[in-house]
Amino acid sequence: MPTFTREEIEHLGDLARIALTDEETARLQGELNVIAESINKVQEVAGDDVPPTANPVPLEAYLRPDEAVTPLPQEEALAGAPRSEAGMFVAPRILGEE
Repeated sequence: MPTFTREEIEHLGDLARIALTDEETARLQGELNVIAESINKVQEVAGDDVPPTANPVPLEAYLRPDEAVTPLPQEEALAGAPRSEAGMFVAPRILGEE
């Protein structure tokens, strides 16, 4: 059962460029040891017959077929626009002048 030592926690803080107080080091040591123990428990249960997975519920990406279609004509695309000019949508300026 791996346990994180105080020196390892301080080293991790140095690597992350985080100044840790003695209280923070002690708290993180306890929290990381609880996480390590939890991981060990899961590894004990997971045998060779259990496939590794990122999610216990199987997920599938439902994608539509990629079929070429004729694009919307420009006039039809601009038909519902409140304002258009030179074949483009006109929108209010949201950034300052450049």
